[in-house]
Amino acid sequence: MKKNKNFIDAFGSEVMDAFKGEDEVFEIVERDDGYIDAAHVKDRYFSEYKDWSEIEKKAVALAHGRVLDIGCGAGRHSLYLQKKGFDITGIDVSPLAIKVCQLRGLKKAKVLSIDDVDTFKSDSFDSVIMFGNNFGFFQGPEKFRALLKKFEKILSDKGVIIAIATDPYKTDNPIHTAYHKLNLSRGRMGGQLKIRLRYKKLTTPYFDYLFASQKELKELLKGTRWKIRKLIGSQKPSYVVILEKN
Repeated sequence: MKKNKNFIDAFGSEVMDAFKGEDEVFEIVERDDGYIDAAHVKDRYFSEYKDWSEIEKKAVALAHGRVLDIGCGAGRHSLYLQKKGFDITGIDVSPLAIKVCQLRGLKKAKVLSIDDVDTFKSDSFDSVIMFGNNFGFFQGPEKFRALLKKFEKILSDKGVIIAIATDPYKTDNPIHTAYHKLNLSRGRMGGQLKIRLRYKKLTTPYFDYLFASQKELKELLKGTRWKIRKLIGSQKPSYVVILEKN
């Protein structure tokens, strides 16, 4: 996602307010069909390792070497890995979120969009992590393939991408299944969401956010220089994917 002042204000402001101890800080996500979801910011972005889901714990254990945390938010994954002795760099499009990471003690935290990761030098990292469902930043097939080329440059020969993705079809909610059909009818992937964030009086523009099944992921990888090293599933829609250079 490219830098956008409204996005920065909405996301960064909620993270900063939660960091400062403000009570009842909620993030509102609105989909373009009118569906609305709300989450407690403290729970979503500041949780400790003991409170993480099993899928997150399995994913973070796979990181190795020099690590780039894309969309680091308030820094929960970066700070955990830093404490474990990793050389970890966290990036986020939001200056306020990066400020929170720095105030919490993250040594390497930088304001940077995922679109600009290729500004890092070649062979800068051994692992790229995209947790907290940040696989969604791939947005769609075209962006997915473009970003893989950029990751190819900044990762070492043995470098991997470790992401937590969501299978949108593991639901029987008629609102979601109707949305999948709507997307397919307009030439989009079923789980190619169009959403925006709301916080207090701040609202972002709509942006694409990708949920993809394991089958769709395999299709997306065709024609790229990447392959699946491992898939870790669960009973829930979330799963871990590890990609390596082919």
